[in-house]
Amino acid sequence: MAARAPSSRLEAWERREQPLLALVPWFALALSLIPVAVLDSHSARALAAGIGLAVLAALWMLWFFTLHPPGWRERPRMPALAMAGLLALMAVMVLHNPVYGIYTWTGYIFVYRAAQGRWRLLATFVVAVIGATSQDGGPPRSPAQGAFYAILLLFNAGIALAFTWFASVSYEQGERRKQLVAELSEANRRLEATMTENAGLHEQLLTQAREAGIMDERQRMAREIHDTLAQGLTGIITQLQAAAQAGRPADRDRRVEAAIRLARDSLSEARRSVHELRPEPLETARLGEALAEVAQRWSALHGVPGHVTTTGVPRPMPPDVEVTLLRTAQEALANVAKHANATRVGLTLSYMEDEVALDVRDDGIGFDPAGLPVSADGGGFGLTAMRQRVERQSGTLEIESGIGAGTAISACVPAPLVEELSRGQT
Repeated sequence: MAARAPSSRLEAWERREQPLLALVPWFALALSLIPVAVLDSHSARALAAGIGLAVLAALWMLWFFTLHPPGWRERPRMPALAMAGLLALMAVMVLHNPVYGIYTWTGYIFVYRAAQGRWRLLATFVVAVIGATSQDGGPPRSPAQGAFYAILLLFNAGIALAFTWFASVSYEQGERRKQLVAELSEANRRLEATMTENAGLHEQLLTQAREAGIMDERQRMAREIHDTLAQGLTGIITQLQAAAQAGRPADRDRRVEAAIRLARDSLSEARRSVHELRPEPLETARLGEALAEVAQRWSALHGVPGHVTTTGVPRPMPPDVEVTLLRTAQEALANVAKHANATRVGLTLSYMEDEVALDVRDDGIGFDPAGLPVSADGGGFGLTAMRQRVERQSGTLEIESGIGAGTAISACVPAPLVEELSRGQT
């Protein structure tokens, strides 16, 4: 608002300028009529002529400049006729009584309003001639008076033409500035609209990506139920049926033992699938606290110190984002325990403006990332599955390692506030 104050003041002055300038000729005409009436009071004929000229000038201004200025745009000859008639009338008034120069000076105002281009300069010169005639007390009557009249005319014409030219240039520059400001404002408006639209599209893409991730997770659950639980239950039924038909006790016991083993395996698969929906550490704690708990358990189990650091301001995030980062940390720690032979591990959780990052670093033996085999199905929680899980959240997973240089895994996913997601869905 403060940046627009000077422009607003200028616009306010421009709105008041036209009415004020329109009153100046009327005031000047009334002011000049008083001394003319006093000077012409010795002759009734001269007084009537002076008053008549003033009345005629008033009617001319009223008709052509006050009542009908909008019609000039539709009838181009009207401004020229109005201006020529007014200048001729002003010349007659000054010849009748030079005191009317008080009023004829306002011809510059009409010239600026009505004339354009070269005609404006010509009309300005005519007003300067009328002004010099008034200042000299009438037309020159001697060579000496003619020389003085020439000086007055040069002075009036030079000043008037110079001011008219500068005023025209200033007006054109002002109009160009207004046009540029209007175009810039329109461009800014379109840019803001485009940015708003892009932000909406970005949020929509994130939502679609999360929905696609949810659908992928449901499909994974369906595959796991079909491939593990359903097959396990089928195997249990088969073993129990075989046990019921077995003739020898040893065969019956072997079938029952196989059924019990299949039941235990199916129970383990069921528990694992349930835990995939919402990991137990996240049930009662935020992500940072859950990571600390996982690291503590891991360190106690493997005897390797694990330290968790949180940067930024912790905030609630969508559950799928928290699950993704927690599973990434668990898989990274599992890989450290299996392959790294590390002496310490560090986990860093970084909250940023619109994303959250998890870094897991160890000082183990490292490996060559380019030489890793790629799993075709992404099964288990290997690096391939870890990358797929992060990418389902529209995130990125980067792995840095080298032989003898340890390993660093960085997962970064978009993470708007839960409140922002709620507003976007409503």
